[in-house]
Amino acid sequence: MNLFKKLFRDIKQSVGQFTAFVLVIAVGAFFYTGLVTLSDNLSAYTKVYFKEHNLSDLNIYYRHISKEEAASLSKINGIHKLEGRYSFDAVQSFEGDKASLKIHSIPENNEINTPTVIEGSIPAKKGEILIDSHYAKERHLRIGDEMSIRTDNKDLKFIISGLGENVEYAKKNDIQDHNAYGVAYISEETVPEVIESFFYNELMIDAKEGFAIGKLSKSMEEASKPYSYINQVSKERTFSYSQLNATVYNNKLMSKVIPLVLFLIEAIILYLTMSRIIDSQRNQVGIMKALGVKNRSIMLHYMGYPVLVGIIGSVLGYAIAAFVFVPFITVSNARSYSLPGIEFSLSLYSIIPPILISSVFGVLSCYLSGRAILKERAAQAIRPKPPKTMKKILIERIPAVWSRLPYSYKLILRNLFLNKQKALASSIGVVASTVLLITAFGTQTSLQKVANQVEEVYTYDLRVDYKMGASEDAFQLPSGIKNSFFLSAFPIELMENNVVEKAVLVVTEKANNLIHFFDEKDNRIDLENDGVLVPKSYADKYGIAVGDYIQIAFAAPEFNHMTVSMKVLSISTQYSNPSFYITPEYLNRFEVDYRPTSLLVEADSPADLIGIRSFFEQNPQVDAVTDKTDLKKSAQYILEQNSFLFVMFIICAVVLSFGAIYTISSINIYERARELATLKVLGYQKNKINRLIFVENISLTVFAILIALPIGGYMYANVVKALSSTHQQIPDRLNIFILLVSVGLALLLTVLANLMLRRKVTKINMIESLKSVE
Repeated sequence: MNLFKKLFRDIKQSVGQFTAFVLVIAVGAFFYTGLVTLSDNLSAYTKVYFKEHNLSDLNIYYRHISKEEAASLSKINGIHKLEGRYSFDAVQSFEGDKASLKIHSIPENNEINTPTVIEGSIPAKKGEILIDSHYAKERHLRIGDEMSIRTDNKDLKFIISGLGENVEYAKKNDIQDHNAYGVAYISEETVPEVIESFFYNELMIDAKEGFAIGKLSKSMEEASKPYSYINQVSKERTFSYSQLNATVYNNKLMSKVIPLVLFLIEAIILYLTMSRIIDSQRNQVGIMKALGVKNRSIMLHYMGYPVLVGIIGSVLGYAIAAFVFVPFITVSNARSYSLPGIEFSLSLYSIIPPILISSVFGVLSCYLSGRAILKERAAQAIRPKPPKTMKKILIERIPAVWSRLPYSYKLILRNLFLNKQKALASSIGVVASTVLLITAFGTQTSLQKVANQVEEVYTYDLRVDYKMGASEDAFQLPSGIKNSFFLSAFPIELMENNVVEKAVLVVTEKANNLIHFFDEKDNRIDLENDGVLVPKSYADKYGIAVGDYIQIAFAAPEFNHMTVSMKVLSISTQYSNPSFYITPEYLNRFEVDYRPTSLLVEADSPADLIGIRSFFEQNPQVDAVTDKTDLKKSAQYILEQNSFLFVMFIICAVVLSFGAIYTISSINIYERARELATLKVLGYQKNKINRLIFVENISLTVFAILIALPIGGYMYANVVKALSSTHQQIPDRLNIFILLVSVGLALLLTVLANLMLRRKVTKINMIESLKSVE
């Protein structure tokens, strides 16, 4: 019990240091419990959600296929269940606005991609419709409301029978825009009212357990050729499923790597502190040994300090995660995905690993620090520890330099070089926190650059996408247009290194000045008639260089998978929506007809833009009219989704840095107590002594920063690489401003830590400190 009281007395005597340790461990516990909760909850939910609602393994698309023809395909080996449906696009108009709808018929005895009904019921008769709940909320639609839609020059009216979500649309699009895009379901009885007959244009397939999807895909393609087959998409290639799986994978990776790094930093700081605490109390250890206290009891007494720190820090991190991290990921997930009924709650078991890891590190540091003292006899331990033997450092061997240095700088250099290992270990916490700051600030700036590049690349006002097979009459232009250029987009497959990667090939005129291209140094590059412009994201992944020839296959069915070889003209940095670009003249070399599918428009003035947009929206052969702000929304969405994580990184880096610097400074003051007391006796003013310690700590911080800069650059490059893909390029550039902010913050924390430790210098007992064995 007396040892227990002593533990709390020791904590009371150094509350600041104890608090710094608790905060450092709380940071690791916060990230661990928060990320594990996000990863485990999302992973467990999606597995159950996909299985319960039977997400289709394969979707086959046709121009039309009858119910009988679909039934005959269901006998193909590998199919467990096959269901057909009719899918079409529609538009719902509102006052001064409109939204796009993707509408599917619900098969009889529906067992594949079954909807989750949140309110109301599934459409059971003609004229009823089930709409997704997020779209209904955005558009203020309720059950029983009548809604009008337009499709293929036909106006249809429906009564909303229910609100729900579907497993196939867990993520609708890049920015999860529920206001402009919705999903709806109708009964099969309603299909003849839409197309004046009845047939399917899509088949959903539930494969047999363990059957190879690739083999089934080939079988379906062969069997579907007589039935106006278009293409097919496997579950893994669907936008929603792939995005959700990528999120689950990244979260699992982060939940293991980030806490591990933080706990390793904590272990180093704990080791330094426990060695200092035990060393400073060697006389108390000697007294306990003299009073008959066993070595094991003494060791357990000191081990109680890190265990108590680990428990309090872990509980604090767990509590902060519960009140900060969990509410955020709940809101963020609801904004990113449509997953009905998902809940994020911290498991009590998630607090155990932080407690165990921090306690094990602390106990181990106590053992390594205290075993030497416990081996000493009681009489020897009671006596003060002899001071270290001073040896000449390298710079002292150069009298011309050493003699010119002020005395205070000589003291600093001696202390640093005579304790090189301690100084190096002490700098690790500052190194790690500076690396985190550089990575967080750098990545945030990179994502902001992605959002800003949209303004530089796309200078058009409107993009008009025409429906498939639009006639020449559809391409008529209204007045008020300053510039306009046609383009066409082809779905393609890039075949490199025995890998097939889906992409988009855009064909547009060489003179098109409404789309600008830049190289990696932000220099303008132009389209030419003798090659293809390749996105840097694809070039980096597949090692493509200027002058190479790449194999491109046209994926649309009418091309029969025609493969051509194209010369790489330039590499373009396209951060958002990267595409391959060629001119119509280059396309003609491959005997492919150039038929525009879209139009880019630049208006004479903002006043003309309203009329121009209205003109195209009233054109029945126009599929969609968008502006460049829609592209910017996608980049801004990514920025917003990651901003919380980067803010947490910055806060945690600050806490880690402050905890490390405070501990380093505290240890430094203790180890130099005799030296500082001597200076006080010799008449050194308090400000001079504080300045001495300050300069030494700044020197350690500067040393740590010099080490952190290359490591931070490496870490930043890897984070950027992890966030980037062929479909989203994140710029890998660190600028001097980011480095200066990170370095400045680390130095500021050093100043704050020194200001808080000034009173420790004032409280040094000169008589006690100067007692020693000479």
